[in-house]
Amino acid sequence: MPERIQDRLHQIEARINQPEFMKSGGAANEINYYIFDYDPQDELAVRDYVDELAGRYQAGSGPFSVTVFDLFEVLLRFLKENNYLEMTYDFENRRGLGYATDAIVKALGLSQNNQLVKHIVQNTPPNTVVFLTGVGKCYPVLRSHNIINNLQQAMDTMPVVLFYPGTYENFSLKLFGTLSDGNHYRALPLVK
Repeated sequence: MPERIQDRLHQIEARINQPEFMKSGGAANEINYYIFDYDPQDELAVRDYVDELAGRYQAGSGPFSVTVFDLFEVLLRFLKENNYLEMTYDFENRRGLGYATDAIVKALGLSQNNQLVKHIVQNTPPNTVVFLTGVGKCYPVLRSHNIINNLQQAMDTMPVVLFYPGTYENFSLKLFGTLSDGNHYRALPLVK
C-alpha cells in the first residue's frame, strides 16, 4: 500500500474518535457529512481498511459503532429482492446500458422515495458512524449526489462518511478523478 494512502487511512480512526465528531455542527446545525476521497488505484487498500475498522467498532463494543453500507451491494440486493435483476439484464441486452440504467433509477426512486436511502436509514443502529462505500462499482447507475442529498434530508442524527474513488475539491466531486458531476456538496473532507 502506498505510504500516502496508508497515512490518510490511519487518520480516520483518530478523526472519528474526536468528541465533536458525533455532534451536530455546520452553519445550519446539521449533522456533519464527510468525504474521504482517494485515488481509485487504492480501492482495495481502502476496502480492507474500512472492513478492519468497522470490525473493531461493532455495535456494543465502544461508545459508538461503525456501520458500512456498500452501495453496490445494497443496489444488488434491491434488484434481487424485487425480481428486477434478470429484467435489467434483458433491458441492457435488448436496449442498451442507458435504457437499463434509466429503468433501475426509476425502480429505485432515486429522485423521490429513494429506496437506497430508506434501506440505509432503516438499517442504521443508534449511535453509529455510517460509512458509505462502493460508489465506483455503482457507476453509471448510481450518482453520489442522489444518495448524499437525499440522505441529508432523511438522516440527521449521526455522521456519514462517503468513501469516494476520485477527488473532492472546492465542494465538487470528480469520480475517478475525471468525471465531474457538476454538483455542489456541503460535506467536509474527512482527513487531509
